[in-house]
Amino acid sequence: MTKPPRRQDDTLLSGWVLVRYTVIGFYVGAATVGIFIYWYLFAVSGDGHTLISWYHLSHWGQCPTWAAADFAPANFIEGIDLVKNPCHYFTSGKVKASTLSLSVLVVIEMLNALNAISEDNSLLVMTVFINPYLLLAISASIGLHVMIVYVPFMNTIFGIAPLNMYEWGLVFAFSAPVILIDEILKIIGRAMNEAELKERLGRAQSAKKA
Repeated sequence: MTKPPRRQDDTLLSGWVLVRYTVIGFYVGAATVGIFIYWYLFAVSGDGHTLISWYHLSHWGQCPTWAAADFAPANFIEGIDLVKNPCHYFTSGKVKASTLSLSVLVVIEMLNALNAISEDNSLLVMTVFINPYLLLAISASIGLHVMIVYVPFMNTIFGIAPLNMYEWGLVFAFSAPVILIDEILKIIGRAMNEAELKERLGRAQSAKKA
């Protein structure tokens, strides 16, 4: 009731809604790809994989031409040795990075479902407990994802690998900012609604005086 009524000529998706969808969509894409890159370049997750440079990751298609001297001796994840076969690290070795990307996509969409409880109200005002069925659906979705991550034959079917606690921490670190981003967008949306309401009230009062 705090929002002004829609005009007859209003489109289903306003310009502001499209902006919000674009911002959130951009972040979802950036986070999903970002954690994939982060695992190769920075993640010291205790699984034995070796960090590589941005050059090697961004030019992985040139791996057949790389020399053994390009890589320092190290223990590689699942016994993959870049000295013997650099390309193997970007084929079989990408299973963990892909699992992280998939997990971020799942978690971030569940958080987006919470954001969608209200178009403009903060989650601090309209809490997640207002819709217990949504919480149940989110819990079921996360449970199914956990099942495919940790059940061995599911790993084979989906081509993913189990995650340790550090890696789950990365998943939530890359996913959680979508809540903050949407809260900021909701603040802007509320300010725009308030300004529009004041404008309409002002026009109504002017019409009455006339």
